[in-house]
Amino acid sequence: MIQPALPSPAARRALLGPGVLSRTALTLLALGLLTLPVLAGEAPRLALKGDITAERDVITLGDLVAGAPPALAQKALFRAPALGTSGTIQVRRIVEATAGLGLDAPESGGRLQIAVQRAARRIAAPEIEGAVRAALAKVRGLDSGFTSIAFDGEPPVLTVPPDLIAAATAQEVTYDPRSRRVTALVVVGERQASLRVSGQVVEMADVAVLTRSINRGETLSAPDIAVERRPREGLPADIAADAAAFVGQVAQKALGAGTALRAGELGRPDLVARGEAVTIVYETPGVALALRGQARDGGPLGAVIGVINPVSKKVIQATVIGPGRVTVAPIVPVTAMAAPGRLASARP
Repeated sequence: MIQPALPSPAARRALLGPGVLSRTALTLLALGLLTLPVLAGEAPRLALKGDITAERDVITLGDLVAGAPPALAQKALFRAPALGTSGTIQVRRIVEATAGLGLDAPESGGRLQIAVQRAARRIAAPEIEGAVRAALAKVRGLDSGFTSIAFDGEPPVLTVPPDLIAAATAQEVTYDPRSRRVTALVVVGERQASLRVSGQVVEMADVAVLTRSINRGETLSAPDIAVERRPREGLPADIAADAAAFVGQVAQKALGAGTALRAGELGRPDLVARGEAVTIVYETPGVALALRGQARDGGPLGAVIGVINPVSKKVIQATVIGPGRVTVAPIVPVTAMAAPGRLASARP
């Protein structure tokens, strides 16, 4: 069998000439098997970045569009929302703005609008109140630790740019001691942001309060009591702030959690119960007696109660000196003395 002769090298070069190579490349491009490199200097495609947070008063092309030319990236297109608020920009308006700059429409990914949030730092009522109280302490001598301010209307809020990090201070403070009314201008920085506020100065006081509900007859322990700062006006006169003074005392009635403790609602625990067998102690110089008795009444330390003497069956008054123990004071005899005049007349 005769094999076909292979073409000579010169013939093979003729078969792979420039025309053949060009046609082959076009065929591969059509089939998607070959891609051409991006030509140097070709502008990247523009695309929307999506929802944004604006840091300034204006929104630039670079804020909205990825791939924006550096020379146009800082071009202001829209005004940003007010500090701390949000808004939207329709995509068609962005397309119109880019066309006005001679650019192609950016890829939107099917979005119809872009949400814009304006960045801000919010100075809330506690910080504003602190600034006014500090000013009152400086110009009026009021103890800032024991004053509070009830602002008129809604709690004040001062919204400032996020890069304005200065603390709030109060200026132009006016205070009427009789009505306790106060007004002030709260500013941040060199009056870069300001808010005028007014309200009522409230004097505060420390009071001991219950941390849980207490039943009648229940003894208070240290975890049951906390100290809180409350408005002084309207507090009863026998309110106390010494939490330790109430530890070990007994509730004379049921008290709810958060109740400000009053001396009349608590008492010392009874060391002697009614009907309890007690030890009656009788002491005089050189003499100490102890006998058993029965308490007719109950009482705390130092209370004077009636005790039945088991021998004479009489009721005597005794003072509680400890758990199940009472003492009877000795009877001091009184010697009758004659008047000086009678003694003088008796002389011979």
